[in-house]
Amino acid sequence: MQSIDAFLENLAGYIWGLPLLILLIGGGSYFLIISRFLPFKYFKHAVAVLRGKFDNSNDPGEISHFQALTTALSATVGMGNIAGVAVAIAIGGPGAIFWMWVSAIVGMATKFFTCSLSVMYRGRDSKNQLQGGPMYMIVEGLGKKWKPLAVFFSICGLVGALPVFNVNQLTQAVNDILLIPTGVDVNFMSNIIIGLVLIALTAIVILGGIERISKTASKLVPAMVVMYFLAVMVILISNYEVVPYYLKLIFTDAFKASFFKGDAFLGGTLGGLILLGIRRGAFSNEAGIGTAPMAHGAAKTNEPIREGLVAMLGPFIDTIIVCTLTALAILVTDVWQTSDANGVSLTANAFTSAMPGIGKYILLVCILVFSVSSLFSYAYYGSKCMSFLFGAENKHYYNYIYIISIAVGATTSLAMMINLIDSFFALMAIPTMIVTIILSPKVLKAAKHYFKLYSKRNKIV
Repeated sequence: MQSIDAFLENLAGYIWGLPLLILLIGGGSYFLIISRFLPFKYFKHAVAVLRGKFDNSNDPGEISHFQALTTALSATVGMGNIAGVAVAIAIGGPGAIFWMWVSAIVGMATKFFTCSLSVMYRGRDSKNQLQGGPMYMIVEGLGKKWKPLAVFFSICGLVGALPVFNVNQLTQAVNDILLIPTGVDVNFMSNIIIGLVLIALTAIVILGGIERISKTASKLVPAMVVMYFLAVMVILISNYEVVPYYLKLIFTDAFKASFFKGDAFLGGTLGGLILLGIRRGAFSNEAGIGTAPMAHGAAKTNEPIREGLVAMLGPFIDTIIVCTLTALAILVTDVWQTSDANGVSLTANAFTSAMPGIGKYILLVCILVFSVSSLFSYAYYGSKCMSFLFGAENKHYYNYIYIISIAVGATTSLAMMINLIDSFFALMAIPTMIVTIILSPKVLKAAKHYFKLYSKRNKIV
């Protein structure tokens, strides 16, 4: 068992390492170049679409543009934005954040292409309902002979969408920030209570399908981002005199490894610093993994490019805004230099330093909302994969497996299972990026037609 555990740990580290970065960042850079930054020219138009200016209740699909984006964001805005940013700063210093921004810009291009295709090549499930996602992009866009690639994605999605890691980290955060400091004895029983609460909250939402998931996400996501923004603003205002210095430091130290401590994979070079920031950014916004296209593929629209533009906003909100808030909170409070903590504990120290007594509890509330909302979206992603593999009439069985895995994640460490799930989650990027690269000319053609048509009608705003 120890040999298997070590193998899976090495496998997860390797898959989430250089090969995946080359695929995601290389592919995203390719999309940026061939599109000549076209999507970014219409950022304002993307916001107008998100606000519902072009919504049509008669269009095919199940949920609005806004609900599709918030459903996708509820999965990506989570522990990666709080713990992942802290890890990046602890290892690489302020300069790592600049490379996270670069990852976000590349990720915006990737999501524009993948989510445009998720609407362009929607398919029908066994109940003849319209569905989107990489598996349908592959079958409908490349043909039936490519179905093994779609099956590979769906199998990886069944495992990768399980919430064991997220629940495990959330349980640890509750224990470390709330229970242990207040003298509560943390044991199996306390962990199972946390698990049961999460199961109850998750079951109420996910058993209602994509409509209930999207409606819940559309309320939770904006609220949690605003709440987190306000909390960090308190920290920044109380340390306003050093904010300009650290903003400058993010840029100046992006091109030197003076703070970089390195690790076994990255080494201690400038190249290692760049890879660190890009890897953490890619892990946070999940551009190219294939999860977001499943949510955006359900959008009520007959214009694929519109949904691609809305999806493009995801990495901007997730990484440029939320990750930057975490980074500034850690930097201006100086805990990244005065504390040996890492991950979520480092972020908790920043909140406690700026807001003694209540800071860590405010952060805990943010973590709870971030993490619980992600449970809803991943359940939907897994059931979509189940539906593709075994028929829409059987997709509800995944919800039961998913609920059981919440209890498992809350009560055991299961490093082996966590590494296995992480590996399968990363493997989803292979079919997603392959189909997107092959079909990218279709997106370019549709984009040129869309912008030309709507510019003539003076509808681009």
